[in-house]
Amino acid sequence: MRKLLIFLWLLVPVGAAAYHYGPGQEHLRSDAAGQAIARARDAAVRASLKAALDGDEAARELWAEAESAYAEALALLPGDKTSEARQLRLEQAKAQMFVSKLPDARQGLETLVAELDADAGADAAMKREARSALANAQYYTTWLMRLEGAPEAEWQAEIDASRQNYKLVAEQALAGSDAKSAKVAQDDLESAIRLARMDIADLQGLPLPSQ
Repeated sequence: MRKLLIFLWLLVPVGAAAYHYGPGQEHLRSDAAGQAIARARDAAVRASLKAALDGDEAARELWAEAESAYAEALALLPGDKTSEARQLRLEQAKAQMFVSKLPDARQGLETLVAELDADAGADAAMKREARSALANAQYYTTWLMRLEGAPEAEWQAEIDASRQNYKLVAEQALAGSDAKSAKVAQDDLESAIRLARMDIADLQGLPLPSQ
């Protein structure tokens, strides 16, 4: 019996090491990811409040802080957390649109929307939210393309995609009995239609829209 107890006692450090380098590492990564997510969300909330009070430019540093923390969380998140990773990618893309990373945000959202559309089990609300964010990115991209003198065929394709996404979000929200989201999407659709029809001289006289 004594030999057995000694043998089991000697195995304790082995078991601890196995946990530390196996499941323990995943646990530590999960904890670190959670801390990064908390920092990101806190920065995003503060950025939204700052933007509401002082404008988007005043909140830029906070949005950059949020974007960086979301990226850190994504790198730390365990690989099996698919839904959580998608939500983080969505929030990161939203933050990117405030820190001169619109092309990155647009590309990331396009990939995310395609993934969600291909996943029959994906959350319907997340699908709408991601598609709405993509439509926003396409809207802002159109605005910049027009100001930069891009050919009409190019910016028309971009704003057409934005309108189609806003329309789909509105239809899906209504189907899900979410009247509030449907109203927001319908208003955004009308804004996209106005942008496509607006004379360039009038557009140049307007401030860039809040993202």
